[in-house]
Amino acid sequence: MDNIEAHINDFATRSFRHTADMDYVSARAAYRMELYPQFMWAGLQAIEKYLKAILLYNRVPKPQKTFLGHSLAEAMALADKSLPFKIQLSKPSLEIIEHLDTYGRFRYLETPYHVHDRELLKLDKAVWELRPYCRVLKYSMDVGEKKVEMLEPLLEQIRRSRDDPSQRISVAGGQLEKILAKRTHPARATLVWKNMFFNGHKRKHVLWRSRTHFTNSPLSLNPDLIDEVLKYVHLPKDVVNAYSQERDRRLRGEKRGARE
Repeated sequence: MDNIEAHINDFATRSFRHTADMDYVSARAAYRMELYPQFMWAGLQAIEKYLKAILLYNRVPKPQKTFLGHSLAEAMALADKSLPFKIQLSKPSLEIIEHLDTYGRFRYLETPYHVHDRELLKLDKAVWELRPYCRVLKYSMDVGEKKVEMLEPLLEQIRRSRDDPSQRISVAGGQLEKILAKRTHPARATLVWKNMFFNGHKRKHVLWRSRTHFTNSPLSLNPDLIDEVLKYVHLPKDVVNAYSQERDRRLRGEKRGARE
């Protein structure tokens, strides 16, 4: 295949970055409609794909002994270890990534979850901070008779944008940019709703109503169900181990109570 590097970059753009943009808009729609599990799953998918796009643009090989799957922690660790630069993220962005990594992957209410903070605003910030890395950054340009390495100037541009959102970075060909540019786009209202970062003007603040939502899972309420449920459905190994241990702990407590 001619120009294989360009084709790989196109794969990273279309299969990961574009899809992540759409997952992000879906997450915002779900949050607005108070569909919180769907918000967390779509948010996790968006962050996961942005990270995988960054890894692919920089030709970081896939791990040999593990599979990243939906683990944001593993993707972040691989990026931190292998990229030719460090992804700089603010505290709110790291908080929402941890929250999504903890709760977002459980699509079948295997575990309890909660939404009680400014999770959507934090997701907006995380996407704003991650997306500028989702492109080819390490390349050189001919300027006169010299070759200029672009990595450091582009990283400095990203740092300025992170500290001051008015220093906007448009990701060339990005789906979010296309949505913002077309006022009649069906997804535009969802994207700009209370969005401090991706909007049609330089918004300085939004009116925000705090939301609090907690849900217990059936297994957290009745861990004794674990063996019966496993006869019919597959559950992640860490979920099975956690509820089996809780079941055993309760049984030991009941036996002690009976003896006393």
